[in-house]
This record gives sequence, structure tokens and C-alpha cells, in this order.
Amino acid sequence: MPRIEPLEPPYSAQIGQALARWMPPGVAHEPLVLFRVLHRNPELASRMFAVGAGLLGHGLLADLDREIAIARVTARAGCAYEWGVHASVFAERVGLGPERLRATADADPTAHACWEPRHVALLRAVDELHDMDHLSPAAWSALRDHYEEAQLLEFLVLAGWYRTIGYLANGLLLDEEEWAVPFPA
Repeated sequence: MPRIEPLEPPYSAQIGQALARWMPPGVAHEPLVLFRVLHRNPELASRMFAVGAGLLGHGLLADLDREIAIARVTARAGCAYEWGVHASVFAERVGLGPERLRATADADPTAHACWEPRHVALLRAVDELHDMDHLSPAAWSALRDHYEEAQLLEFLVLAGWYRTIGYLANGLLLDEEEWAVPFPA
């Protein structure tokens, strides 16, 4: 049971339109529980939408790289809710197959031979940010070998954003969406 109850239909016209904007294209599910809780504070939800939608729909990182980073950030945050939503909605679309998806939740995902060098750099950078709240010169250098400055800035914002989403989902005690991919045991 979430600490703050999500809104339930019927929604006001304004809330219904806002919730519809938050949902990924082609998803036939009710708006996410997280979105329905956030709309208990429509002004905050509106401000958050700009960042979230910008990162997902207008980013400079390759979609696959974005989803690998999101999966690792949410796995490290212990956020089964958001990991499962992205695994269900985006992983297959961007080419993040089951083996690599599961690996994002492992203690050392880079031990798997399934990663390209740029993905190893991303995964290690996420882990350093999670563990130390900064990047070592070696981690930064590895990222710079594969990404331009604008992409590096976006990666840092993306990692921080999904850490924030992890705080929200975990702090609210959100149950995983029924249709989402279960978090690996």
C-alpha cells in the first residue's frame, strides 16, 4: 500500500490530459501509479514532466545507452518499481535483451561479456556515482572515450534524475506495476 494513495478514475479533464501526456506512446495501461501519486501535487508533477520527458524523448544519448544507465541506476537504488517499468516498456524497443537487462541488476554487471566498451564505461560510472557521489578520473576518462561533452552532461542529469525517481518510488512504498517485468531475485 503506497504511503500516498494514487488518484483513481474518473480524473478531472485537466488531470486526465496531464496523465495521458506522461504515458509512453503505445502503452495500453492505466497511467502509472507513480504518475497518479505525483498528480496529488499537479504543479510539482508539471515541473517534473519537463525534465523526465526531455530525457526520454529528446536526449542525445543513444536510446540503448539511456536505458542501460536507467536500469543500472534503478537497480543500484533498489527501485524494483522503476526498473520493472522501464524493463517492460523500453528494453525490447531499444535492443536491451534479457541477458543484458538481467545483468544490470547483478552485483558486477561488467563481469558479463555481453557489453560493448561504452556500456562498460556507463555501468562503472553509474556505480561510482551511486557509491561515492562523484566520478574518478578513470571513470570520467572512460566516458570521454565514447561520449561528447553534451552527452556527458545529459548522462549525469539522467543518473541523478532516476536516482530521484528511485527515492520517490521507494519512499512512497510503491508496489511494482502488475504488468511490469519483475526485478531479478
